[in-house]
Parts: sequence; C-alpha cells; structure tokens
Amino acid sequence: MNPRVLAQDNPPAATGTTERARGGALKPLPEDALILIPMRNNVLFPGVISPITVGRPMSVAAAQEAARTERKVGFLLQKDGQKNQVKPEDLYWVGTAGQVVRYITGGEGAHHMVVQGQSRFRALEFLEGWPFLVARVQYIEQPEEKEALPRDIEARFLQLKAQSVEAIELLPNAPEELAVVVQGMTSPALLADMVGNLLDVKLEEKQALLETFDLRARLDKVLQLLGERVGVLRISKEIGDKTKKEFDSRQREHVLREQLRQIQKELGEDEDTGAELEELKKQLEEGGMPEDVHKHAMKELKRLQRMGEGSAEGSMLRTYLEWLAELPWKDEAQKPIDIAQARKVLDEDHYGLEKIKRRILEHLAVRKLNPTGKSPILCFVGPPGVGKTSLGQSIARATARKFQRIALGGVHDEAEIRGHRRTYIGSLPGNVIQALRRAESKNAVVMFDEIDKLGQGGFHGDPASALLEVLDPEQNSRFRDNYLGVDFDLSKVMFITTANMLDTIPGPLRDRMEIIQLPGYTEEEKLEIAKRYLVKRQLEANGLLSADRAVEDFALSDDVLRALIRDYTREAGVRNLEREIGAVLRHVAMQVAEGRAEKVKVTLEDLHTILGARRFENEVAERTSVPGVATGLAWTPVGGDILFIEASKVPGNGKLILTGQLGEVMKESAQAALTLARTFLGEAFDKVDIHVHVPAGATPKDGPSAGVAMFLALVSLLLDAPIRHDVAMTGEISLRGLVLPIGGVKEKTLAALRAGIKTVMLPKRNEKDLEDVPAEAKAKLEFVFLERVEDAIRTAIGELPKREKTAA
Repeated sequence: MNPRVLAQDNPPAATGTTERARGGALKPLPEDALILIPMRNNVLFPGVISPITVGRPMSVAAAQEAARTERKVGFLLQKDGQKNQVKPEDLYWVGTAGQVVRYITGGEGAHHMVVQGQSRFRALEFLEGWPFLVARVQYIEQPEEKEALPRDIEARFLQLKAQSVEAIELLPNAPEELAVVVQGMTSPALLADMVGNLLDVKLEEKQALLETFDLRARLDKVLQLLGERVGVLRISKEIGDKTKKEFDSRQREHVLREQLRQIQKELGEDEDTGAELEELKKQLEEGGMPEDVHKHAMKELKRLQRMGEGSAEGSMLRTYLEWLAELPWKDEAQKPIDIAQARKVLDEDHYGLEKIKRRILEHLAVRKLNPTGKSPILCFVGPPGVGKTSLGQSIARATARKFQRIALGGVHDEAEIRGHRRTYIGSLPGNVIQALRRAESKNAVVMFDEIDKLGQGGFHGDPASALLEVLDPEQNSRFRDNYLGVDFDLSKVMFITTANMLDTIPGPLRDRMEIIQLPGYTEEEKLEIAKRYLVKRQLEANGLLSADRAVEDFALSDDVLRALIRDYTREAGVRNLEREIGAVLRHVAMQVAEGRAEKVKVTLEDLHTILGARRFENEVAERTSVPGVATGLAWTPVGGDILFIEASKVPGNGKLILTGQLGEVMKESAQAALTLARTFLGEAFDKVDIHVHVPAGATPKDGPSAGVAMFLALVSLLLDAPIRHDVAMTGEISLRGLVLPIGGVKEKTLAALRAGIKTVMLPKRNEKDLEDVPAEAKAKLEFVFLERVEDAIRTAIGELPKREKTAA
C-alpha cells in the first residue's frame, strides 16, 4: 500500500491554449457524452479525492472546459504512458467519472486540479469535433447497499478491514487516523475502491480492479493483492526489528566498553589500547574476508581482548590479526585489458623481441576474453641483461596492475615461500603473502626472479616443492600459508618467473610453466636500445639532464656506441653496455661540474682515455692462422660464445691427451673425432701422440656439439692445412661420419656474429631453427648445412691436396 494519493498526467509539455481561445465557440456536448482526460501513471477510483496535474494541450483544454461548464470529467488510463498524442485505441475504455472540485493554473504551463471520483463508466463511442477527447459513455451503476449485507459479502468486508488495519500498522509513516477511518467505514464497495487506490501495485492490476464490476469478485481481488503486500510488509518489519535489535545490542556493547575503558584508565593501563583494538576490529570487519576467515579472526580478537597487553602471546596475536586485517581479501573490479595499449607499452619499453611480445599479447588476449580462466604461468628464460624483469614490469603497466618482485636466488627454506608457523616470536608469512600485502591487491603481477637458482631442499624443507602449489592454477585458489593458517585465493594473481637456464629447474616445477626464450641481442639491436633507453637513463642518473641541458648536448654518436659494444662489452644482454655508458657519462659529468664545458661530445679517441685499452679484440684470425685450431660455438647460461679447439702432435705411439677441464661427454666427442679422423688419414696417427686442448682451462666445459670442431682440428693438424679464420662450426658427429643436430642455434649464431665470423656451419637437421635467428644475423652470415664431415672439410679447409689424398 502507498499512503500517498497523487496522480500525475505528465510534466507540462505545452501551454494550455484551447480551440475556443484561438477563436470560435465550442459546439455543445451531447447529454450522454463525457469529456475525457488520459492518465499516464494513475487510476482514479470512485469515492477517492485525488490531486491531478495536466500539461498536454488536449488535457488542459478538457480540464478548463469541465471547470467552466461544471461538467463531469472521465479519466482513462493510457496503455503506454510514454505517448503524448493518444488515440482511442491507446486507452483502456473503462474509467472513472469525477467532478472537478478545484482548478488552479500553475506556472510554466502546468495546471492543477482536485478531482473527486464518483462512478465507473464504459466508453461506447468516441466523438470528434472538440480539441479534447469526448466519448459517449455508459455509467456502471453500483447496486444499492442494504443495511444487512449478505453473509459472504460481510465476511469479505470484515476480512478486508482487518487486513487494511494491519497494513496501516506495518507502514512506518502511516497516520494513526487512517486506521480509525477504515474501521468506521460501512460500505464494502467504497472500502474496496479506497484500498485499491492505495495499493502499491502495477497500473495494469489497478485497471483490472476498476474493470471488476461485481462487488464479490472485486473484494476477492483486493484481498488477494492486499494479502501479498501485507506479507511483504511483515518481512520488511522483521528485518527492521532485527536491525534495530542489533543496533541496540551494539549500543549496549559500546556503553559497556566505555565503562571498561574508564576502569582501565583508573588502573593506569594504556589509554590507547581500547581504541587500537576497536580500530583493529573495524579493519577486520571491513576487510572483506571470507566467512570462515572472518569467524576465525573474530575468535582470535576476543582472545586478544582478554589477554594482558604485556604478554608475549598477546603481542604475537596482535601482529597476526594486523596481518589478517591488512591483506587484500576483497575481489576488486579489474580494469579491462586494452590490447592496443599493451602493445604500445611493450614497444615503448623494449626494442625488438617481436616473437616474445607477440606471445605476451596472446597471453593478455586470453586473459581479456576469459578473465576467470586458468592461464599458464609464463617463464622468461635467457642470459642476464636481456630484459626479463623489465618485461614483467611492462606487463604490469600494460594491465594497470601493481608489480611485485620476489628474488628466489639462494632461497633454501620452504618457510620463505609458505611462511613460518606461529610457534615462536618473529614468525612471519611467506614471501608470496608479504608481496600481496605490499601490493595491496590480489590482482597484482608477481614475478619470481631467478627461479633456477633455488637452493636445494634439506631439513628446512624444499622451496621448489612449496612453489608447486603457488604456481599451479588448479590449487592456488586455496593456498594456505603456515603463518596465516587460513586459505587465501591466489588465482587472481598473474605469476611470472625468470631464469637463466632450465637445467636446474626441477621437472615438476618446469611442467607448470610455459617457457619463453630470450636468447640475446644483435649489435644493431644493442645500438638501438642504447640510443632509445640506456643513454637517456644514464644522463638522468648522472645529473646531466636539467632545465638548461638537453639530451642533444651530450649525445653519444653511433660510432662511439658501436665501439663500446664491440670493444668493451661482449655479452648477450645490455647490462655491461649500460655500465660502460655510465662510465663515459660520469667523465662528462665531471667536466660539466668543474665548469670546463657546457656541451661535451665524446669521440672514439676519448674512449681510450676514459675506459682504457680495448677489452675485446677479434682474435679469431690470429688464433686460427696455424693448422690444428678450429673455432667452435658453445651455449652457456649467459648466452652463446665461441670456443677454440687446439690440437698439437708430438712423437709417440697414437695416444690421445685431453686438457681444459672437459666433461665426460666432451671427452667422448674427442675420442670419436680421433677415430673418425683415422678413417680419413690412416697411418698418419700411428707414430704421433695427439694433444687436444680447449683454452680457458679454469672453466668447466661439456656437451656433444664440439664434435665437428674437434674433427676438423685433427684433420687440419695432420694435413698441415689451416682452417679458414672466418668460419665457426657446431655439431655432433657419429662414427659413420654423419653430422647430428644440436641445440642453442640462435645463441650460437649471435655469438658468431659478435665475434666477427662470416660463415657458420650447422647440421643439416638444424636448418629449421634459423626461423628464430634475427634477420640481421641471417643477412650478415653465410650458413653452410652439413650432412657429413666431408662437407665440413670442403668448406673449412678446401679440397684435400693430391699428396694427402694419396697418403690417405
């Protein structure tokens, strides 16, 4: 029920100018005709007095004519309340005729009137010729009510009275006099119409009630609608009573706590303790914890309130509750991923790496289309300084998430991941929970850095095994930290890992991650990275950028940067390059600080003064100018590198001597190379001992890919024919002379390019791996693909002299 009785035809849409006002008198209405006003949002019932506002010209004209002639007005409900221009077919044809009791002309074209409904009518025929709606109507006369009502009518009447009084009592703001008026009513029809007018139901239901002419059926309908509303009001009252009771209970608790605080104050205890605990309770209440976690936190808080503040356990418990209160339990509204913006961010932050960027964008696209899906954990693998960590930061920036880095190098305690148990003072959650507390969000990007350098498990537990739960999308929605002792949902966190090499990552842990290789940069890529990022970053770090100093005042030329790349750094990444650029700019900063120069241009000649002699030279030509030396290609955790294989002979009886800290696999490759070389050169090996040495003896070396280089070094030695200085090779050999495939083609190719090699010999079955090699490397290098070792001899040494062929 709605105690307000108000009808609105519409906010005024036009002025109330009538046809008569524009000129010419209206023709008289037939006796059985009725002026009609369409209603948008109310149904008028007989016996009800209601204020009505009209604004449409047609309705204003009808109201003015009715007030002038003191005729009755009929009110019909529109089928569509949004229509301004209505026709007979847009109206219900049963309405209420009423008398205009009062008419007021308002401002801005609005006209107000007070109308008393008198009787129902049915429209029979709509007439034309008036500036408002007119229709011939048939009045629906209500049977005269006798003093003694029929029993079934009286029973319904009494039930309607009782329900009406109950509804009035349940309404919070209903006037008390209304119940008295209802109790004093003697007409069932009038009570049914009054209740029907007050009911808060749909207009269609009110219209159906108006069209119910039979009193018995009308009372039944009103009782049904009123019963439904009374049921809703009862529930609302119960909710309100519970809320009030809870409020009263909290008010009582507040008074008792205030008394307790006063007692504590008299006892000399800390005055701030109660306020701090109240603040802690408020944080726990508003933290958005799951129900079981909240219940557990409240239980622990009550324990804390009963403890003395000076106890050690109380201090530990308080720290624990503060951790619970400050963790991001709530599910935040995640900002939609913008793929175009993500691509822009990656291009701004990183030069090159097109394949890696494409895979990252694919990962983000899947996250965007299926935010609740279980996407794989990305693992960036590559040498130091290639941008693994900065890629994670770029992903966080592209997805508008906070970034947290967890360093795993040397971590050997499971508690670093899963947390310490709360059994001693100083216990803390694991690094995962700590990172989320710092991020203040469950939708963060968390990077596990150097996952390949995790310590081995011991009596402290295995951290790699603890990471299995964290990085498994099927399990991490209920991650349990030992310190918290409750489940925490990690499924919204975007985990990324980095590593230098895969060999030391345990198999089950590696199985949970998708590996993305970042092998290293070419010289041209390093040049662009230096020009776009490194120089500017070092200018800022050394204080050379200010309001009166620009980048152009201290720009390093391309020749200087190339010299730094070639002669002072030889690495897969750009970390050392940035370090050398910083050293150059520090020298510039000293000149500026001393006032010796405002603008400084560094030349190639200045590099020797600033950095000293060149650290790397192209020694390939010098070292391979003698027979018995071959240039091999090797893979290392910090990128590819070149490897010199040196062979020498001394008088003897065919022994093989190996030095240079070679591993078992490499020793076997040397033995296989010697056996294969004997099949080509036969008796040449019988009276000599062969010594094979791989320089940099302090560095352990192993792997099968040096077979081709060892074979060519032996052949070159025995034939006394040097190997071409611009050729490098890699590949495993078999005793039948086949060249077998190897790994790390991209890293080895880039190492050859850095060392000034012109021709690279690869196994034929590795030809498909050139897809991963940068276009610059493929353009500058010539590739020779080997099926048998004879192809290697032909490329590196040339056709064998006739003398050697005959001897062979």
